[in-house]
Amino acid sequence: MTTVFTTMESPLGVLLLSGVLDGNGPAALTAVTAPGQKGALAEPAPDWEPDALPLAPAVEQLSAYFAGELTVFDLPLAPVGTEFRQQVWRALEDIPYGTTVTYGELGAAAGQSQRAVRAVGGAVGANPLLVVRPCHRVMGANGALTGFAAGIERKRWLLEHESGTLF
Repeated sequence: MTTVFTTMESPLGVLLLSGVLDGNGPAALTAVTAPGQKGALAEPAPDWEPDALPLAPAVEQLSAYFAGELTVFDLPLAPVGTEFRQQVWRALEDIPYGTTVTYGELGAAAGQSQRAVRAVGGAVGANPLLVVRPCHRVMGANGALTGFAAGIERKRWLLEHESGTLF
């Protein structure tokens, strides 16, 4: 499979998008990352090919999201992770726009026990699809803005963008 990438300007900085091609049509999105994001590549991998066309639907939907015109993404996704992480990442998609859940609530939605809260937090922190799989909507048990791989200020911006609530 071929991995392609492009970049786009956003309120969070220049986002790096990557995806895999498996035939005709749009690339299945593997990552959306922000500058300085913990655990994310700062540059495209050497074997990735620059090609904006297969990632155009992702760029269009992200642009619409940042413009306040889109609340749910509809893109082919192909993030790489363990089955546990995949479960948690899929559960992120069920958090409605403009709302938040706790790590415990997310874990329960992903079919995990309350004792798995730390592991759920680790999976959320490793989410490679910034914004698209809305890990910014997960809060600490006391409602605090806790960890966000792209930085707390970006998390605050995303939450305010979605709800207008000041944190």
